[in-house]
Amino acid sequence: MSKTAHEIRSAYLAFMKEREHAVIPSSSLVPQNDPTTLFTGSGMQPLVPYLLGKDHAEGKRLVDSQKCFRSMDIEEVGDNRHTTFFEMLGNWSLGDYFKQEQLTWFFEFLTDIVGLDPQHLYVTAFIGDEKNSVPKDEHSVQIWKELFSAKGIDARDVEIGSEENGYTVGMQGGRIFYYDAKKNWWSRSGTPDKMPAGEPGGPDSEVFYDFGTPHDPKWGKECHPNCDCGRFLEIGNSVFMQYIKNADGTFALLPKQNVDFGGGLERIAAVSNGTSDVFKIDVFSAAIAEIETLSGTKYDDAKYTHAFRVILDHVRASVFLIADGVHPANSDQGYFVRRLLRRSVRFADVLGLGENNLSTIARIFIESYNTTYNELNTYSVLIMNAIETEEKNFRQTLERGMKEFERLATSNISGDNAFILFSTYGFPFEMTVELANEKGFSVDEAGFRTEMEKHQELSRSGSEQKFKGGLADASEATTRLHTAHHLLLKALQTVLGPHVHQRGSNITSERLRIDFSHGEKMTDEQKKEVERIVNEGIKVGLPVIHSTMPKEDAEKLNAEHEFGAKYPDSVSVYSIGPVGATENDPHHSEALSIEFCGGPHVGNTSELASTGTFKIQKEEASSQGVRRIKAILA
Repeated sequence: MSKTAHEIRSAYLAFMKEREHAVIPSSSLVPQNDPTTLFTGSGMQPLVPYLLGKDHAEGKRLVDSQKCFRSMDIEEVGDNRHTTFFEMLGNWSLGDYFKQEQLTWFFEFLTDIVGLDPQHLYVTAFIGDEKNSVPKDEHSVQIWKELFSAKGIDARDVEIGSEENGYTVGMQGGRIFYYDAKKNWWSRSGTPDKMPAGEPGGPDSEVFYDFGTPHDPKWGKECHPNCDCGRFLEIGNSVFMQYIKNADGTFALLPKQNVDFGGGLERIAAVSNGTSDVFKIDVFSAAIAEIETLSGTKYDDAKYTHAFRVILDHVRASVFLIADGVHPANSDQGYFVRRLLRRSVRFADVLGLGENNLSTIARIFIESYNTTYNELNTYSVLIMNAIETEEKNFRQTLERGMKEFERLATSNISGDNAFILFSTYGFPFEMTVELANEKGFSVDEAGFRTEMEKHQELSRSGSEQKFKGGLADASEATTRLHTAHHLLLKALQTVLGPHVHQRGSNITSERLRIDFSHGEKMTDEQKKEVERIVNEGIKVGLPVIHSTMPKEDAEKLNAEHEFGAKYPDSVSVYSIGPVGATENDPHHSEALSIEFCGGPHVGNTSELASTGTFKIQKEEASSQGVRRIKAILA
């Protein structure tokens, strides 16, 4: 029996809740207090501190459906399985249950709740690492054999090793396949060889769905579960964080062993419906119908399918990113929203969708998801206006770009010029090729790719420099600036008005940065007054109090919280002031500042004085309706 994505999400959360898991809300697509990445790209990313030993307020068993965005997949969108935005079903055991429960529950969910035929399921496990004395994961394999046997399936295990070897040895009648560390080992650093001392990691076990389609030999002589020919689709992965690397390079068992599971919601919905095309699930159906009506084209017409998929994915991703506070811009997260929408405009023209219809598609996604993600409804007008404005502005840019293209297209177009059209005028490379071909000219694709790689390397280097350090280091200097950040937000609200809310932040040991909602450039007088309020808060010496309280109580106190985020029933709150407040008697209602926050902070604002005076270094536009301040204590 086929199920919708919404039904599968609800069923999964209920299934794990019955097994004593606390249901936690999805984190924002923009990581808070994580300077290492621009987006939340996996279900486990927001849970890393807890997987590394921090206690979670909701306990040792957690479950959620996490919003994810992977910018590196933008160019991959167009096939039947890649999307930039997706939901990852996740459950975690923080030192509680382990392999037996995890594999049993996931298999039960897939076969008994979703209704998948176990004959179509194949699994993988870790083959071991003899060099590092990490054993083969025979325990997981034994559990899988018993689970398949209970369904009347004799599950033979086969050793494949490397993915490359799989194309030589093939399936060999197996149901369970051993792969090496490149495929079935997880740590933040990669394979066991790459892990530094003190790093945790462990084997994982993936589940694949077999569509039974013929193998395409262009990928290799033989097929196997990790083959890219389209026969198999990975739908879930259970990571067993089991080991820690010692200083001498050996591995020891962790005292607390964790489970980290991630399952692709859209992929599970697709296989539930017997299709390998993730765009043929319920969350896309209304948008497909609307595009077909507006454009007069059909999704199933092979010459249009690619364009449909790009629009469907990119508009949906943009909706969720804008709802989480990311507006089209030329840098940081906003660059990717701009890129998504501009590619959507390009492919809308391929379909003849007409101008200013992307917001219509966006509205359909908002309506489809708003009962699960209330922020979409809350910010629906903002989302649609941002998309309409970006499309209008890009079409004006395209006009100028066409003039430049006509100037260049008197002969074959070099890679340099193709990249200029892309970077300066927003021309997707495919469009340059198409237009050039119409004139009988070619485009130097290799040269364009070379220029693109140079650009991406510069972007990566800039991003690494920009986000180096930050709150993740929890140093004394960073902690002081984090506390100053709270004072700054309150000062901005006092000076500019209650419409001011945080839209992003980055805090290093050298400076703090805050993005906040405000439509106008601040005057010099306003900046001086903000500085005065912050420095007065430091001078007075206000206690900084940490509390854990029910979310409803924090909301009644008007505690500031993350834009578009959902929070668990119990939340961490930091308040600053009043004088005399203590942990036992916090006087929250009289606090100068109170925010949902996980820390770290100083114990009293007077500690900031030892670093220096609060000073605003720069105030500038970040994106439409959002300003940015960089400030220091010196």
